[in-house]
Amino acid sequence: MIDKGRLHTVCQEANCPNQFECFSAHTATFLIMGGTCTRNCRFCNIDGGQPGPLDPDEPRRVAQAAADMKLRYVVVTSVTRDDLPDGGAAHFSATIRALKEKITGVQVEVLIPDFQGDRKALETVMAARPEVLNHNMETVARLYPTVRPEADYRRSLDLLARVKQIDSAIPAKSGIMLGLGESEDEVRQAIADIHATGCRMLTIGQYLQPTANHLPVVEFVPPEAFDRWRRVALEIGFDKVASGPFVRSSYHAGEMYSDKQP
Repeated sequence: MIDKGRLHTVCQEANCPNQFECFSAHTATFLIMGGTCTRNCRFCNIDGGQPGPLDPDEPRRVAQAAADMKLRYVVVTSVTRDDLPDGGAAHFSATIRALKEKITGVQVEVLIPDFQGDRKALETVMAARPEVLNHNMETVARLYPTVRPEADYRRSLDLLARVKQIDSAIPAKSGIMLGLGESEDEVRQAIADIHATGCRMLTIGQYLQPTANHLPVVEFVPPEAFDRWRRVALEIGFDKVASGPFVRSSYHAGEMYSDKQP
């Protein structure tokens, strides 16, 4: 279905370890705006380079594929498109709207880039009324120059804070990876910083090196440590936390969202 619709999934592009489990359960995270990213993060398996033009028919094809797969909860993410004036915000909006028009009652979670801090771009996405607005912090502040050299820790925190300012009815979600050389104090600080933005949904997973050209794994964090970090995040005040070696930002996303409902 994905191939027939000429679509991309982050499951395949990022070489996610959960892709076979998710595909067998008819779950996929759609990757819009092509398979080439304008940034070159050292942890990510998605190709960097100069992307091609946007495909105006892509939102319709994503919605059709989701309908064919009988999805009720759809996660949509993208490559970073710093080459576009709005970072691709209007394309996100069109995809959300296409999904909601095609599938009655569908719930949509978007995992967005930082839009270079552009508040209007974030407002454009949120105006389409996704159920969840996700933006991953990925790692601790000290490691940003190494792990995410073209991103900014404070800029990403500011984006998460703006979600609640723009529309408090849409929950913010974020995620971090462990195993890149961060200290325990730094992890605790990152969790506290994310919580301080008003974000109440958090994922914590193990970094896995996609290829020999990517950052090496500094530590394979044991499962019991992930259990402890889940307890820490809940004690800090998060409503919902998924923490484990194979947890990714969109892994069991629908369950995390529905479990959060009153």
